[in-house]
Parts: sequence; C-alpha cells; structure tokens
Amino acid sequence: MAARQRLGVGIIGAGNISSQYLKAMRTFPVLDIRGIADMRPDVAERKAAEFGVKAASVEALLADSSVEILVNLTIPRAHVAVGLRAIAAGKHVYSEKPIGVNFAEARTLVAAARKKGVRIGSAPDTFLGGSHQQARAVVDSGKLGTIIGGTASFGVPGHEYWHPDPAFYYDVGGGPVLDMGPYYITGLVNLLGPVKAVQAMSLTPAKQRPIRSEPKKGQMMPVKVFTHVTGTLQFASGALVQVSLSFDVPKHTHRPLEIYGTEASMQVPDPNMFGGEVKIARPRAEDWDDVPVRIPYADANYRSLGVADMAYAILNDRPHRCSGDLALHVLEVMEAFETASKSGQIVRIKTKVERPAPMTDSLKRGKIA
Repeated sequence: MAARQRLGVGIIGAGNISSQYLKAMRTFPVLDIRGIADMRPDVAERKAAEFGVKAASVEALLADSSVEILVNLTIPRAHVAVGLRAIAAGKHVYSEKPIGVNFAEARTLVAAARKKGVRIGSAPDTFLGGSHQQARAVVDSGKLGTIIGGTASFGVPGHEYWHPDPAFYYDVGGGPVLDMGPYYITGLVNLLGPVKAVQAMSLTPAKQRPIRSEPKKGQMMPVKVFTHVTGTLQFASGALVQVSLSFDVPKHTHRPLEIYGTEASMQVPDPNMFGGEVKIARPRAEDWDDVPVRIPYADANYRSLGVADMAYAILNDRPHRCSGDLALHVLEVMEAFETASKSGQIVRIKTKVERPAPMTDSLKRGKIA
C-alpha cells in the first residue's frame, strides 16, 4: 500500500442512514472521519455526539482540506447538487443511492468529477458483501452453465409502516425503483454484466397514502411516483431477468434473486444485505445445495465498504468498484422502467459498463486493502 494509510472523510446528511455508515466506518482503519454536517445543525450535533465525531457546517466541511472524500447522505433530490458542490471543492464524492433522481442530472455529476480529476462513487455497496461475491464466484466458475435468465423480486406494503417520516419515498425521486432498484439491478450487473434493454409496466394504485408510523401517524401523503413496477431486463449477454419492485404487496414468498443457467439454478440472498445463504440446484434435484460462503464481509452490516474500497483505490491507484459509471448505468436502467411503462416500448440502454473486479482481487489477510 502507499505510504499514507488513511484518508479524511466528511459526511453531509445526518438522517437515519448515517448511523449505519458511522458504525460501519469504524471497521475500516483507512477511513478517518473528520466531521458530519446537516442542513439542520442540531441533528448533526446529536449524531456527532452519539458517535464521538465532530459536528460541522456544510460550508466548513467543504472548506476543510483534511476532508478528501465527501460522503453524501442527503435525500435523493439533493444528491447531485451537494455532489457538485463537493466536486467544485476538490473532494472525491461517494453518494448514497441513487446517484441522482434522473439520468440527465447524474450524468452532469459524473462528467464534473471527470473534468475536475476526482472520483465519484455511489451506493449500493452490498454487492461487495461476502455472500454476493460468493454468488459471483459461482457464476464465474461456470457451474451454472450459460446464464439464460432469472428473477428479482421486492415487495412490501410500504415504508410508511416503519419510517418516522416516509413522505419522500412517494415524492419525485422516490418509489420502489429508485429506492430499492439500485440494490437489485447493481447486484444483477455484478453477476451478469451490463443491461441492454428494458421492457416494463407500472401502476400507482393510490394517489394518497396514510402514514402508519409515529410521530406522523394518520397524516396523508401525496403519491407522485409508480409504486408497483414489473418488467424484464435483457442483458448484453442475452440473459432475460424478470423484475418486480413494489410498495403495494402485503406479503409474498418470492426469493429476492434467482439466476437460471443451462446446468444449474442459484438462489442469491437479499441484495440489500451483505450476507445470506447462497444455494444451487441441478436439474431434477430434490433440494438445494448450500454454497459455503468463504469470502469476507458477509457477517454484518458493512454499509461503507464501498467508501473504504474507494479510499484504498485512491491510495493504490486502482479502479474503485462502486463507481460513478456503474451507478449511472444502473440509473439509466431504472429510469427506463418509467419510460417503457409510459411509452409501451422497449427501451434500449445506451451506457455500457464493465463488471466490477471481484473483491478477492483486493483482499489481504481477509480484509479489503
């Protein structure tokens, strides 16, 4: 590794997800947390006190020369605006998903980073988890044969049942595709490569929804997005994967991800998690066989593994895995669900991206390096 061992990290956005990042960042010595900021200073101060870090204003964090990577945990609609400010300040940027609420604005973010000579990255990083990397190893080994297709399924009754302030999930930039689609589509690209085309149909069953959690229980939320989306992804490899993403499903029994090859099928765990069981079954098998997970980062919530990978990539002058190009490709695919639903036409994907390198390429003594 290079002589330097740590990079300074600043966080903008002290909402719910920031706790997961702050906790997981302690796992990675390469990340030196220099401060956390929020548009609500009192929220940043409470979060800073909880995790023993410094609270700062957004302006102070952007001006701090010790902050080299800016982790953007603001709401989706602010991702690009905040990211552009950070890039202008000379910071590498790692954004919570999605990288932007539409492809056009996100493309300006990626272009700005390239022009400035800084890196841009984006969640999700769950596909770097040990179970998903083990599934990738199965695909790469050829045990499944030629990949023919698969399924991806996410369905819940809505985030209003648990989130204290869920309205943004139903506003522009929300919905199940932009909220949960990044996990599923990124996971599929990690396994199968880039998407070539999208066909889809979508519904908005209710124009308003009641909040069912405290402290706003009973308040009504306007719904400005599709909340039940189905479609098919055609991959450049030729594989066809059926996708269902919904905030309108009371309960179901579908597996999160399944991949079907000419020689075997594979069950892949929840792409919103780092761990879980990987199983394969051959034709006419009575049951599924467990695939031992031997790759690290499958035993906890490592939400910031992508930030650590970016930091080591900067220090070692190698590509980082949760790249802006990958996030932009995934966003184009997600946007295509809406375009295809409204037009009734198949949407061709223009961006091309390589699969990120396997995590095993960057492990030393079982840890990212």
